[in-house]
This record gives sequence, C-alpha cells and structure tokens, in this order.
Amino acid sequence: MSEPQVFDRIRDEIAKNDVLLFMKGTPVFPQCGFSAAVVEVLSDLGVKFHGVNILVDPELRQGVKEFSQWPTIPQLYVKGEFVGGCDIVREMHETGELQQLMKEKGVTLATAA
Repeated sequence: MSEPQVFDRIRDEIAKNDVLLFMKGTPVFPQCGFSAAVVEVLSDLGVKFHGVNILVDPELRQGVKEFSQWPTIPQLYVKGEFVGGCDIVREMHETGELQQLMKEKGVTLATAA
C-alpha cells in the first residue's frame, strides 16, 4: 500500500521549519483552546515557529494524524522530531523539559537572553 501524497507535503513542512506547529487556526488567531495553549507556551519561551492551519485543508488535517500516528491537533515538531500535542507540550514546559529539548536541538530561545 502506498502512503498518502499528503505525507510529502508534511515532510516538506517539517524539513523547512525548525519548529513547526500543525494547528487549528494561525499563530495570531488560534481557533481552538489547545492550539492557543501551545502557541502561548512557544511564545512564552520566545521560540520562533511556523504554524500550519489544518482547518483549510481536510486532506492535510487527516494526513497529519496518520503521519504522526497521533489522533489530535495541535502537533508540535522540533527539528524534524515529533514532540506531541497540547498536554505533552504543556507538561514539558512546566518541568523545563521543553526548554531543554529546544536547547539540545539548537533552537534559539529569546528568554534565554
């Protein structure tokens, strides 16, 4: 069985962006509470990230879930690695793991100034 074509688009987005968030809405205008929470965490860390609005493309919306084997949106990728959804990102932020991951991956944090 061949994989969905949308996987190529997903891989391309992941490859092009050090920190990528597949989300409902946009970073400026999140359209669900979970997406808004992850945007808030990333903004709090001072991380530059790229948001992809899955609401405008049903194929992408389904493809993202199949690609990561993760059933929910938002989904955060850092340097090509799937980190997780809202709960995981929030938990990692609270424990300091997310900052650590960003540093290990070489992602610049504005708050580290």
